[in-house]
Amino acid sequence: MTLLQAPPLLSPEEIAKLSEKIRRLAREKNAILLAHNYQNAEVQDVADVVGDSLGLCLEAKKTNASLIIFCGVHFMAETAKILNPDRKVLLPNAAAGCALANSISPESLDDWMERYPDYTVVTYINSSAEIKAMSYICCTSANARKVVQSVPSDKILFTPDRNLGNWVKKQVPEKTFAIYDGDCPTHDFLRSADVKKVKESLPDAVIIAHPECREDVLAIADEVCSTTAMLSRVEKHRDAKTFIIATESGMIHQLKKRFPDKEFVLADGCIGCRLHCPYMKVTSLMDVYHALKDEVYEIKLSEQIMNDARLALERMLAVPRDN
Repeated sequence: MTLLQAPPLLSPEEIAKLSEKIRRLAREKNAILLAHNYQNAEVQDVADVVGDSLGLCLEAKKTNASLIIFCGVHFMAETAKILNPDRKVLLPNAAAGCALANSISPESLDDWMERYPDYTVVTYINSSAEIKAMSYICCTSANARKVVQSVPSDKILFTPDRNLGNWVKKQVPEKTFAIYDGDCPTHDFLRSADVKKVKESLPDAVIIAHPECREDVLAIADEVCSTTAMLSRVEKHRDAKTFIIATESGMIHQLKKRFPDKEFVLADGCIGCRLHCPYMKVTSLMDVYHALKDEVYEIKLSEQIMNDARLALERMLAVPRDN
């Protein structure tokens, strides 16, 4: 695993000055700043759009910007490039990988496809461009159920996240699944015992979990949904004052911004010490500035890979999204 260095801490004054320089430079270069919900708070705050994988790839697809700065991880920036082949897409920090995406390689997918020759490959968007190119269709946590239902085949080879795959399998019992054995370590480490301990001290709290969590965690959650859908689920439980959030710690920032009168507690009972993705947190505000200024870490893919991967993504985008 790559050793990742945490971004240096900046004072509020330094953050404000650097954010203004970034916004000014983005206007000058006709750039759009996209940030995932798991990014550091100051990176989220400087972005034009903050969201989940599907929401951000939709923004990337419809933007008229000449330059796309994708504050997320590598596969997300690749997705933006695939959907915008004629635009320059930059990843502010080259170390921003993804353990889940790294859990599957073209060789391992080839092996699984040989073992399940009659199965249609449905691939979670948390995967490399090469894996997308080998797949029939992609999905996100927001639309996975509907994507699987849209596939003509009754046999699904779901890759690479086993927790999401098992959750979708329960939603679509009419289909037969073979589920790859990858996972997101940040979500997979969490156990129901951890969540129950937090719940004991907050008995009236609503538990909202991401479907990358293990089955025992999802079984005790009041809501299971994507990060963006978490916002609407909080609105749904408008009488609740406290929410236990089972996903990466960066999501708490967006939730607090949208609902300052609510209390949000991480499901591990810690202040981000375990529900913390080092890849998501490696990107600093200074990285964003240098990406804009020097146009570094451009995403480059072969035309064949982009064309094949785009087909899988476009099939996904044609499927209505769950709320």
